[in-house]
Amino acid sequence: MARTTNSDTLPFVESRYELGMLASQRVRDLNGGAESVIEKTNDKLTVVALREIASGKLDVNAVRHEFVQSYKDTPAMSEDETSLEINSEDPLLREIDAELENALVEEPATASEVEEIAEVDAE
Repeated sequence: MARTTNSDTLPFVESRYELGMLASQRVRDLNGGAESVIEKTNDKLTVVALREIASGKLDVNAVRHEFVQSYKDTPAMSEDETSLEINSEDPLLREIDAELENALVEEPATASEVEEIAEVDAE
């Protein structure tokens, strides 16, 4: 397939609008390291995503689900929670995360401390 057109992809999606949304989600997936379901050439990822959809080899329902999930709100911490979750496997990153957590839960800076910082930054 030398060139992908809308008519090549429309049997696999419901509309041109959905085609744009799914192709953009697939480009994000490819940028994130997902394996292409077709042979990649020197094409840009947008073209690769459209060719994947047109080939029929891509699970469009899975991409549609990912797209919807990407726009859902992430769970927020309740106000009484004071610790942040540390998920890193790397010991150095866990240490940095712990230091950041400790810095975040300490008392907020006073107005005079903020003014001092602003003065130092202005210099």
